[in-house]
Amino acid sequence: MFKQSDFPNVPHVEPHPELLRHLGVERQDPYFYLRDKSNPSVINYLEAENAYTEEVMQESKELQEQLYNEILSRIKEDDQSYPTLRRGYYYYTCTEKGKQYPTHYRYEEEAFNRDWSERPHAVSGGELLFDVNQMAEGKSAFIFAGYAVSPDNKLAAYFSNETGSYAEFSLRIRDIKSGKDLPLQLEGVSSLAWAEDSETIYYSLIDETLRSSRIFAQRLTDPEPTLVYEELDTRFSCSVSETKTREFIFITTSSSTTSEEYYLWSSGEDREPKLFLSRERDVRYSILTHKDRFYIYYRDKEHLNGMVYTAPQAHVSDRLSWTLLVPHREDVRLDSIGVYEDYIALEERRNGLTEIRILTSLGEECGKIHFPEPVYTISLRGNSHYEATTIRYVYSSMNRPTSLYEYDLTKGTSRLLKEQEVGGSFSPEDYIVERQWAEAEDGTPVPIALLYRRDLVLDGSAPTLLYGYGSYGIAMDAHFSVSILSLVDRGFVYALAQVRGGSDLGEAWYEEGKFLKKRNTFTDFIACAEALIQKGYTSPSRLMAMGGSAGGLLIGAVVNMRPDLFHAAVAQVPFMDVVTTMLDDTLPLTTGEYEEWGNPNDEEYFHYMLSYSPYDNLRAQDYPHLLVTGGLNDSQVLFHEPAKYVAKLRSLKTDDHILLLHMNMDSGHGGATGRYDGIRDTAFEYAFLISSL
Repeated sequence: MFKQSDFPNVPHVEPHPELLRHLGVERQDPYFYLRDKSNPSVINYLEAENAYTEEVMQESKELQEQLYNEILSRIKEDDQSYPTLRRGYYYYTCTEKGKQYPTHYRYEEEAFNRDWSERPHAVSGGELLFDVNQMAEGKSAFIFAGYAVSPDNKLAAYFSNETGSYAEFSLRIRDIKSGKDLPLQLEGVSSLAWAEDSETIYYSLIDETLRSSRIFAQRLTDPEPTLVYEELDTRFSCSVSETKTREFIFITTSSSTTSEEYYLWSSGEDREPKLFLSRERDVRYSILTHKDRFYIYYRDKEHLNGMVYTAPQAHVSDRLSWTLLVPHREDVRLDSIGVYEDYIALEERRNGLTEIRILTSLGEECGKIHFPEPVYTISLRGNSHYEATTIRYVYSSMNRPTSLYEYDLTKGTSRLLKEQEVGGSFSPEDYIVERQWAEAEDGTPVPIALLYRRDLVLDGSAPTLLYGYGSYGIAMDAHFSVSILSLVDRGFVYALAQVRGGSDLGEAWYEEGKFLKKRNTFTDFIACAEALIQKGYTSPSRLMAMGGSAGGLLIGAVVNMRPDLFHAAVAQVPFMDVVTTMLDDTLPLTTGEYEEWGNPNDEEYFHYMLSYSPYDNLRAQDYPHLLVTGGLNDSQVLFHEPAKYVAKLRSLKTDDHILLLHMNMDSGHGGATGRYDGIRDTAFEYAFLISSL
């Protein structure tokens, strides 16, 4: 076990207290100035922290390499995605051994059907669209965020950046035949839709706070775009999308609780958005197109799990014309909907597990897809064709690799298209997957998904990693991970805490973990930790915690509240300085977050947020071993949050445990952008946890 006294060269950064006043409350922030990355002393401090981290972790280099090689050995490095048909071409992605990034291809439909019948699952060649390795060559970070092909199949609009940011992308348009880019280049594009003329694009642009606030239309030959929509409410962001029937371009503007939709005709000439339904506070809706009618997903405060209506296309704004198709159910949340000419596919969540239900286009029951395991996940992939009679879905569980299936809507049967290949000696039967329940502080049962080896002796001595998130209504589904096997095969129990703030048990589960109920997220996680100890899986000296982004906030909060429960923790790109960040509306994403955390200009919310903000609640006490990560170009959680947190914690903690800051100086919220570099990051974090023991 390592300890701080073994490594005396602990980085030091001078405090420069800044007095912050708000609503009659004064706070001293000794490290406020660390937000300025143009200040050389700030960069010097980050580099000193990285050097210290390297020094402490030097002894684990061999373990890191071993973990890296283990994870890599389970991955099929030369692989190909299962092809997807769109407008006469099959599209697929290939990865090659030794290369960080994928390569994107397509195959003309007729030729593909001929070649696929001769060499199933192994079509090679095809027409090259993007070699991301070539595009990323010589760059320390590179994100290729996807592409959209024009209706005539001649052009491909693509998104990329060299910063690792999740919010700031350049848009270029490539002539597929020549492989060359057109002169047009747009910065800060967040969504795009092609008009059917293949000459006009609709796109959204971000503002200085990274909020997507304006929609433009532009013919590729136009010198300037035309503004077609601007969202003035700073809580809302807007986007554009194409529709399955190809008749419309949709403009969606939404906050986390409220939405509104407009449409444009897709010919390429329309510049006047037409409103479907005016926004109403706490009402989210979306329109799904059909040649004969519209389908409307609708949810409000009384119907949190959502329901589906149909309406004549000409009268969708008239609520009296709506017909209820799928009623609201207290125990079932509607996660997604796919509408086709003759069928509707619904992805639903019941008791924390997903299933897919099939209806005819008129609402008659005609099939259901679910699995018998105690913990698993299904994701509806659907089909891009309106006339489709098949859909795709993905299944996995904690001990079952990801499998892609095709479901025949007319026959009600599934067939396996592709199963994730796992190298080494992996066998699903070597592992146990189970579900346990913890009792929360208020008596609410909280689910925990567990994975461990079948031969593990459960006597309370097993090292255990408890992972959590619990924000934005994002469900923590128990999917398969090749990397986590490196811990489990070393005798770890891996536990996934499905705490309130996510939507694991429905939309009400989310509502019970936000705003003035946010502390439920933290006390639920603590209850899960206590349950694992009480049920004989582990002990406080063997229990570790991990979470990223808003899950990093969770880690920061629980180690303040109950540091005695955890031996070590990893906080990945954590949101630590909640109050100061939420008071600064010039920072990226702040105002849109008011509907998640609350507006701190309201006194009740201000005091409540101050009661749990990890940075504000650091105090002189013993803390677990801690690894905190960040990214200098992070657009979601700015780099100074983890940096300030570590600096302040160093000055307060009373233990001899290790505290490390690992700052990626080239990338953003997701860390390293290449797949091999990403595996090294994972191996580094796992080596920290193992070394702490």
